[in-house]
Amino acid sequence: MANSSVVLVNMRDKDGLPIGACSGTVIASRAVLTAAHCLDGDTAAVRIFPGTGSEVVAESFSKYPLYRESDSSSPDVGVVIASQDLNRVPMRLLVSRSAQIGEAAVIGGWGKDALGNGTVLRAGTTTVSGISATFLQTQFSNSSSSVCQGDSGGPLLVSEGGVWAIAGVTSAVTVSGSCTAGTNFYTNVHHPDVVAFIFGQVADALRQ
Repeated sequence: MANSSVVLVNMRDKDGLPIGACSGTVIASRAVLTAAHCLDGDTAAVRIFPGTGSEVVAESFSKYPLYRESDSSSPDVGVVIASQDLNRVPMRLLVSRSAQIGEAAVIGGWGKDALGNGTVLRAGTTTVSGISATFLQTQFSNSSSSVCQGDSGGPLLVSEGGVWAIAGVTSAVTVSGSCTAGTNFYTNVHHPDVVAFIFGQVADALRQ
């Protein structure tokens, strides 16, 4: 998975000190889709690690303008624009429909495992268990993967027309840091306000 479209998003504060890491998905040659909460608070600079080579400094980053950490219903999505091409194949955004309950999905991210070991790119299969206009849900089980700390901003992928496309952006899990419990929440990319925000930032992102 060295050339994966799922990248590591490293955040820095105003003094240049590391303040955490998230995941993201390349959606255009220089654009990465991630979670708004990764770009909130003390984040003053962002660097993208594509999985090989050097980090790429972000030229700019934007979070969904109505995102509020205190409001769990606000779409948790953001876009990072890199200062140079990331040389990864962009993933398509699923805007033609919403994901469906019972649909098979793949989640990916650079999060730590249940023992706190990281940071390694991992992917797992799961099933969509809940849908609202703003969020999608999946549930951990013996046959269904879960998200971990650091997976925020990574993709929930479903298959449409034979292509894996981004249906959701990893936002939160009800049991933090466990990796093996609780309900996972993803911002629904099909939400019209989310679509408008993403394409307002990245006009050449690909639709599916």
